[in-house]
Formats: sequence, C-alpha cells, structure tokens
Amino acid sequence: MNTIPKPTTKEATNEAYSLPPKLFDARCKACWFVFGLILLSIASFWTLNLQWAQLFSFESAKLMGKFIGELMSPDFSSKFVAKLWIASLETLAMSMLGTIIAVILGLLIALPASKTHEGDKAYFKGPARLLLNALRSIPELVWAALLLIAAGLGPFAGTLALGLHTAGVLGRLFAESIENAPPGAAFALRTRGVGEGRIFWYATLPQIIPQLMSYTLYRWENNIRAAAVLGVVGGGGLGQMLAFHMGLFQMSKTSTILLAMLALVALVDALSYASRKWLVR
Repeated sequence: MNTIPKPTTKEATNEAYSLPPKLFDARCKACWFVFGLILLSIASFWTLNLQWAQLFSFESAKLMGKFIGELMSPDFSSKFVAKLWIASLETLAMSMLGTIIAVILGLLIALPASKTHEGDKAYFKGPARLLLNALRSIPELVWAALLLIAAGLGPFAGTLALGLHTAGVLGRLFAESIENAPPGAAFALRTRGVGEGRIFWYATLPQIIPQLMSYTLYRWENNIRAAAVLGVVGGGGLGQMLAFHMGLFQMSKTSTILLAMLALVALVDALSYASRKWLVR
C-alpha cells in the first residue's frame, strides 16, 4: 500500500504555493538591508541635531523673503554684461579643456588598469586602479586649493583641478568599458599574432567609442557646474565673480551671475543631449 509522503518544512504540499523564505534567506537579506538603512537614516537625523524649528520660523522666512526680493532685480547694464560674457566664456573654456585633459590622462591610465583577456597578466592593474581612486577621491575644490599654491589665482589652477579629478572618474569608467568589450574581434586578431596595440586600436576601441563619448559628454556637463563653483576659491570664471559680488552683498549683480550660470548649464546640457542622440543613431 502506497503512503502519501508528509510535507517537510522545506517544501509545501502544493507546489503552486511555496513556503515563505526563512528569516535570513537570500530574499529576506534585502529586507534586512533596507531596514538597516532606515535605522541608519534615523540615527543620522538624531545625531546631527538639525534646527528644524529655526528653519521654518517666521523670522527665518522673513529674512529669506528679503534676500529673494533683492535677487529679483538683476543688473543688465552693458558694462557688467560684457564682463559676464567674458567670465562665461572663461568658465566654458575651463570645463572643455579640463575634460580634454581628463580624457587623455584617464585613457592612458585606463589601459594598464584593465585586463583585456584571460592571458593578460595585468601587472599594473592594481597600482593603476589605486591611482585612479586617489585622483577621484579628492574633490575639485580641494585640488584647486592645492594647485593655487603652485599655479596662482586664475583659470589655470581650476582647469588642472577639473582635469585631475575627472581623469580619476573617466579612467575608472574607461577601464570598465575596455574590460567589458566584446572579445570576438580581439581574439581573432590575437590568434593571428597581431600585437596588443593594434588589437586595441582596430578591435577594442571601435566597439567602445560610443560608450566613451557618452561618459565624456556626461562629465563635461558636470565640469560646467564644477567650473562655476571653482571660482569661489580663486579658480577664475563665473565663480570668482560670484564670490566677489556676494562678498560685497551686491545682490543685483549676484542675481545676474546666477542667471548666466543657469543659461550656461542649460546650453551645455542641450548640446550634450543632442550629441548623445547623434552618437546612438
């Protein structure tokens, strides 16, 4: 006589209705991770001692309203607009030159930082990755403050700061793109005895150029914003004008500079978006 097996704790009688996972099953680990993040967020708010009552007080709202009212009268005098135009071009040039420096330096470091195939020893992968981590871990403002000692005030220090920080970011992205490139074409050339340099130039690079260009355009957008801020520490461009006029509480001129920053960022975003659309056609 056949006996019906009793259901165990690991499986249900009806396969359509499986038992819930254990408390620390893989599917529940994500729940515990989210729960830990929530606790960490609550603890962060509690330890920072944020002054919410002061932020939403009547006095704070009154001061903020007065400040916004002063910004509502921008200065569009021809003399100031001419200075603003020169500073905008300087900011744009800083971002473009800094991005170009970052692309060249990042690609040079990305090559030894990537393992192109299984037989690649990649002796310099560790040191190259460590260098990329060091470059991108230091913010642009800190780079600019350090380079001001050697390069002095002006756009040169800001351009170098953008280039060094962005090189660390792009170098890491470029290295990942090189390692994840489809290996078929490179393998075919390698079996025929073609050198690694020519393999990269004729097989790997053509496949990853759209991805590299997309990363470059995205970082150029970020560098426009960063270049506007670098002027606060003497890096030139719109940021230097902003720091100067805000320090003198000239709110009308400050408002005009902020409008120029918004227009410049919007213009670069539009150009970058159009370029990416053209690349993927």
